[in-house]
Formats: sequence, C-alpha cells, structure tokens
Amino acid sequence: MEVRRPIPDVWEAVSQLDRHTEWMADAESIVFVSGQTSGIGTTMDVLTRVGPFKTVDRMVVEEWIAPTTIGVSHRGIVSGTGAFHLVEIPTGTRFTWSESLHFPWYLGGPLTAMAAKPVLRRIWRSNLARFSGILEDPNNASTAP
Repeated sequence: MEVRRPIPDVWEAVSQLDRHTEWMADAESIVFVSGQTSGIGTTMDVLTRVGPFKTVDRMVVEEWIAPTTIGVSHRGIVSGTGAFHLVEIPTGTRFTWSESLHFPWYLGGPLTAMAAKPVLRRIWRSNLARFSGILEDPNNASTAP
C-alpha cells in the first residue's frame, strides 16, 4: 500500500501500537502485558475478531528497526509471525504487511490456513487503506494514529 506521507510520519503513526485498534478492523482491544509499549520485547494481548470468530492473540515484538520495520511473533491459538515494512518511495512510503500464520490441528490446520488466507488478506488490505486514509486526511493531522 502506498501512503502519501514521508516515512517519518508513517513510522510515528505505525509505531504507536496502542492505537492500532483505530485502523485495524479485526483488532478490538490491545492490552500490554509487558512493562513497555514499544520496542523489542513489548508483549501485548490483542482481542481479535474475524467474523464470528474471536480470540486473544498474544503478540511479542521481536524486531523493531526505526523507521522501517516492526516484526512480531503470534503466540496464541493461532501462531506464527507478522511484520510491517516501510520503504521510502518518491511519492511517500510503501507500507507492506506480511503474515505467516499456523492454525492448530483442532481448528483445521493447513486447510483452515488456506481457506482463511484470502479473507485475512482482504481484511489486512482494508486495514492498510484505512490507515492510509487517516494519515493522509489533512483534517486528521493532529489525531492520526
């Protein structure tokens, strides 16, 4: 996703982990369970809802490279890794979101992962579009995530 803002502005917004619920439709709440709210080692419980399915996703920040990368491990029922990557481009910032998720056998394992992939991709693209819209809206300059 292209965000028509310079990388420092995008980093400032995306690095505020406590505000991700403002632009992530699937994240209902974030509770920090570590003594920190940013950087490597930050641990949070994210109440996640996808359609009728709800779970608490324990996330641990494993990579924090300002102003380009935030990488997490998912340690809930659904496990895996995820990352945000920011790259400066002539028109602003390219924001890439990648995830590698694993579902337990009792939730259908790889079959559920395959079925969930297009649904989750659609949700994440929508989240990125919402993030970009908020950040690019001049009326939200002081309240952007």
